[in-house]
Amino acid sequence: MAAAAGGPAVKVSESQAGTGGSVTVSGTGWRSHTLLMMLICGQASPSRGVIGGTNSCANADGRAVTTDANGHFSKRLPVAEPPVPCPCVVHVATVTGANADADAAFQVAGHPVKALPAESTGGRLSILTDTRLDGSSGLLTWFGAPPSRTLVLTIGNAGSSTLKDPVFQVGTSHGVFAPQWDEQQWRGTLAPGKKARVELPVELSAGAHGDYTVSLKYDGKVLAEQPWGVGRPWGVTLFWILLCVVVPTAVFRIGMAVVDRVRPPRAGGIRHRGMHRPTLRLPRLRTPEPAPATTATLPWFTPDTDPGTATGRLSAPHDDSPASPTTPTTKGPT
Repeated sequence: MAAAAGGPAVKVSESQAGTGGSVTVSGTGWRSHTLLMMLICGQASPSRGVIGGTNSCANADGRAVTTDANGHFSKRLPVAEPPVPCPCVVHVATVTGANADADAAFQVAGHPVKALPAESTGGRLSILTDTRLDGSSGLLTWFGAPPSRTLVLTIGNAGSSTLKDPVFQVGTSHGVFAPQWDEQQWRGTLAPGKKARVELPVELSAGAHGDYTVSLKYDGKVLAEQPWGVGRPWGVTLFWILLCVVVPTAVFRIGMAVVDRVRPPRAGGIRHRGMHRPTLRLPRLRTPEPAPATTATLPWFTPDTDPGTATGRLSAPHDDSPASPTTPTTKGPT
């Protein structure tokens, strides 16, 4: 049985079993109604934990269990060989919420055994607070830019010597795939018994989305794991939808323009090109000619006494005027 002081504890019904069998795993001191994951891991011990992280565990044969209202659980776990040699443990850890884990020593019968790597004699790091991811996604991430966050945690030096510029390994994993580790150095000095706040950048590939897990490793031991849910870049989807609509429309318009140019003209010589509208020509309106001026007859003049008439008579000679003396007259025969 393995237990931290006042923390969760794990107990295995048998200390050794072969592949194909099963053991009963029970636990106490866990939070109520919490989802846990049970795994058989190699290259581990209850005192040092799982050195290689979940990569050292038989992940395909793990089992999930939920604690009751008192924080207890009990469930059968099939025995499977881990991918690395023993010494082995039954590793139980929380899936959601605050991180908590516990290990119980276990031996897989017939599985190879190899000594654990030597523990560093210098400073020894420990996680003092829960890890968290700070930051948010921007507009560029919505269009497929690489999502990025900052892994924030508080570490303490539980060793006997000073730690200077420790090198961490930050890994990101998606689904059942193994983490991709990236070394990052923290600049600072940590004396024995002291603590410090650590911030490490984390970045995924462009267009990444789904459920990811961010892991922190130091000196070959996984110190913390933090889930990260990444939203889908819907801007990329919107771009492809618009592209599928705009391109066919443009091709259709170009094709119709080509067809309109190579099409023979219609009867009457009328040929329409493109979307030009025909020009309407309105008939020219003729301005009516002014009517000839007429001389108005005043009401107090009779036609014979009209001044206009008299003037006309004076301005032009008439045949009925009296004969002048110089005008010869011809008498007809009597």
